[in-house]
Amino acid sequence: MTSELLEKALVEEATKKSGLIWVKGPGVPARALWHVWHEGAACVIGDGPGEQPLPGLADGAEAEVTVRSKDKGGRLVAWSAKVVELAPGSEQWEATVAELKGKRLNAPDGEAMPSRWARECRVLRLEPTGSTATLPDGSLAEAPLPSPATTRRPIPAGLPRLLLKKTKKRRR
Repeated sequence: MTSELLEKALVEEATKKSGLIWVKGPGVPARALWHVWHEGAACVIGDGPGEQPLPGLADGAEAEVTVRSKDKGGRLVAWSAKVVELAPGSEQWEATVAELKGKRLNAPDGEAMPSRWARECRVLRLEPTGSTATLPDGSLAEAPLPSPATTRRPIPAGLPRLLLKKTKKRRR
C-alpha cells in the first residue's frame, strides 16, 4: 500500500511540475505535449488549427506518459494513462479549459480561445491507471517526426565583419 501511495505521489508531483510530457498513443510514436495537471490527471488540448496534434489519443484508449525533469530534462517517471475526452460545455470541460487557458502561451485569439476550443479542438484527460513503468537504462532518442518547419539559412559570410566594425566604432 505504501509503495502505491509513493508512486501516485511521484506521478502527480513530477507531472505537475513539468511543463512538458511525452505521450505515446497506440500505434504512434511518442510526442511532446504541453499540459496542465488538474483534478488528478494531465489535461491536454489539441487537434485544432494552431494547437498541438494528438494522434492516436482517442476516448477510452490507453496511453503511456513519460515525465521529464524541468531543470535537467531527464526522464523521471513513466506511467500508464486512460484517455478521457471531455464533452464541450460540460462542467468538467469548463473547469479544465479555465486551467488550460491560463497556461496557453501565444494564443492568437485571447479571450475568444475557449469558444474556439469548443468548436474546433479536443480536450483530453490522461488519467493515471496506477501502474508505473521501469525506466530504461539506455537512450530512447529517435529521429524527429516529419514537420513543415525549416531551419535558418547560414548567415552571409561578410556579416560578422560588418557587426564587428559597428561595435569597434561604438567603443571609441
